[in-house]
Amino acid sequence: MTTWFNVGKIVNTHGIRGEVRVISRTDFPDERYVPGNVLFLFKDGQQDAKELIIKSHRKHKNFDLLTFEGFDNVNEVEPFKEGMLKISEDQLTSLDENEFYYHEIVGCHVWTDEQVELGVIKEILSPGANDVWVVQTHEGKELLIPYIESVVKKVDVSSKQVIITVMEGLLE
Repeated sequence: MTTWFNVGKIVNTHGIRGEVRVISRTDFPDERYVPGNVLFLFKDGQQDAKELIIKSHRKHKNFDLLTFEGFDNVNEVEPFKEGMLKISEDQLTSLDENEFYYHEIVGCHVWTDEQVELGVIKEILSPGANDVWVVQTHEGKELLIPYIESVVKKVDVSSKQVIITVMEGLLE
């Protein structure tokens, strides 16, 4: 059975030439949205995916705008709205050292370098220069951990463990 990974969600059409507006959920949009790459569209309740080949990609405000080969007007892509764009596991590329896929990080337990468990990573935000890991504490609070060298000391995705050095103000 194929494992699928979310790349983005089609939230609307854009213009009349078959462009769609995507909220990206991928770790590597510049690699995922290269013209010629294949994405798979899943709509609510459908088991079968529609294979789409990217024709063009550009950024517009906070969205990625995509067109697909063979879909040249708004009427053809209108049914794609609210669909999830995914890739299969065999489309994942190998990563450099200290690079991880979001699905490998979410669910990891976060510990301080003094062996205190802080909680579990429940989400990853990408607001700018570096990712921010949202940690749900056992008390229900959220901690925001910047993914930077001075804070994140060790990531072991096989054991789902992350070790950090607590920076000033983090636990307040």
